[in-house]
Amino acid sequence: MVLVPVLATLAFRLLGALGVRRFATWHVSIAHGLAVFLVVTASAHFLPEWSGFPTTHEDLVAMVPPFVPAPGLVVLGTGVLELAGAVGLVIARTRLVAALCVAALFVALLPANVYAALDGQDVTPLVQRVPEQLLYIGLALAVAIGTLRSRSAVGRRRTGAPSAVA
Repeated sequence: MVLVPVLATLAFRLLGALGVRRFATWHVSIAHGLAVFLVVTASAHFLPEWSGFPTTHEDLVAMVPPFVPAPGLVVLGTGVLELAGAVGLVIARTRLVAALCVAALFVALLPANVYAALDGQDVTPLVQRVPEQLLYIGLALAVAIGTLRSRSAVGRRRTGAPSAVA
């Protein structure tokens, strides 16, 4: 699954290199790559078992630790949050908040992955899953940092303030 955000990001950045101004920066390309990833992963939250997809709503419900109430509702809710995050990442005005919320969501979802792996479920092994989750968190934080830097640069250009020297 790690290939989805990486390849989508590279595709968006290639579009930027080819002159599509929207994707002229890495942080915007990463934001859109993460949005593609979130739409793909969110879809599993709503798919029935008979859909034929490798991960379905029932699979995700099984991953929810037993102490979490209403696991089916939690899975639907996290799917909605993933879709909201995807939308927020592609809108410049909401990108910073969305990136921080998506990073927090990735942190919050990790215990379900740990539980499922330790419970013996057929999921990605922790030795692979934890670094993947750290990558997703890092990508979301890169979007947040890039957005902050971009806003700071725009503010300096508007006010005529000198740029910080690195």
